[in-house]
Amino acid sequence: MHVTLVHVRVKPDAVAAFIAATRANHQGALAEPGNRRFDVLQAPDDPARFILYEAYASAADAAAHKETAHYLAWRDAVAGTMAEPRRGETMNGLFPE
Repeated sequence: MHVTLVHVRVKPDAVAAFIAATRANHQGALAEPGNRRFDVLQAPDDPARFILYEAYASAADAAAHKETAHYLAWRDAVAGTMAEPRRGETMNGLFPE
């Protein structure tokens, strides 16, 4: 399984806009054939800090996600909300298999 942890810090006044745009991306991602999980996590001590946990069956499925209409709409919608560039960290998912 191909997993990406996307570390995101948004501007404090943009948290609600980021969450709204991310909800649509989350819902679209769950419908993708190669998607295994798409969790959106918010830090309890810093509401402007998020991690997106994206699990796909393969690296090709993860790459295909970045070509979908819901991802492209999300990317454009959240561009102005970022306090710093988002950072993706790729991991190999071992369990569940």
